[in-house]
Order: sequence, then C-alpha cells, then structure tokens
Amino acid sequence: MAKTKAAGATKLGRDSHPQYLGVKLFEGQRAKIGSIVVRQRGTKFFPGKNVKRGKDDTLYALKEGVVRFTTKRKIGFDNSKRKVKIVNVEPST
Repeated sequence: MAKTKAAGATKLGRDSHPQYLGVKLFEGQRAKIGSIVVRQRGTKFFPGKNVKRGKDDTLYALKEGVVRFTTKRKIGFDNSKRKVKIVNVEPST
C-alpha cells in the first residue's frame, strides 16, 4: 500500500500573507480624520499631536491636516536615552 496519494498531494505551496506595514502618508501629505498614517509592529514611530495609537500600534489621524515627522530625545524610566520619531498632524490654515 502506498503511504501517500499518487497525485495532487504536494506538501509545498503554503505561504503566509504579507502584512503591508510601513508609512502610508508621508511628510507634507494631507490626512483626513481616521486615516492611517503608519502601520507598524511595536512603537517604531510615536504618536504626537492629533495622532492616536491603535491596539495593533497603528497610528491614525484624529483631525484633518498635514502630516509632519519630527525626532526627539526620549529619556526612559531607567534614565536610558534614545531618539524617537514622532508623527504629528498639523491643522492646515
């Protein structure tokens, strides 16, 4: 008796779906309310003004405006310092 089927029983071909992570709206682009600015795992980018972080660390806009990126030195609770990238949405005038 054959242990496996004769044809059509390949063990290859399984592939995971892509995650589509990264920056979705770049500096200077307009953001609408609720539009996703950055899709990420962990906090590579931090939320700034008019930006909120979702439960899967996605950053989205709270108000309509222009996307701006800034860097800032952040001091941790253990006095360690690191540079963080902050995403802001500035209301356009």
